[in-house]
Amino acid sequence: MPFGRRIAREKKTITAMMAIYCRDHHPGPKGLCVECVSLLDYAHRRLDTCPFQEEKPACNLCEVHCYSALMRERVREVMRYSGPRMLWPHPILSLGHILDKLRPAPQLKKATRGQTNKTPSDTTPE
Repeated sequence: MPFGRRIAREKKTITAMMAIYCRDHHPGPKGLCVECVSLLDYAHRRLDTCPFQEEKPACNLCEVHCYSALMRERVREVMRYSGPRMLWPHPILSLGHILDKLRPAPQLKKATRGQTNKTPSDTTPE
């Protein structure tokens, strides 16, 4: 399934945030540690399956909680730390993220159980 510009930007943003966090909290060889790679892969999978796709709101404004409680807390920790540190190295991604938080969250269309797409002409009178 091809992904649009919005999801690609979201992936770049979380990748940049994860790099800043891992660099400052898990010193070691260049690149992400195993724990951060795992969290980043999880975040990318969540973005791939977001029901809103290109209309995606900022995660903290979303009515759909697609992260498990543990992973949501881990990503929040990364974002709390990295968010303020993103402005200088990644000003465009930072601005995009800030603007996303100002945009209202769309409503998820919910299908009712057992409802079919019949028109009145499809039903027969009893």
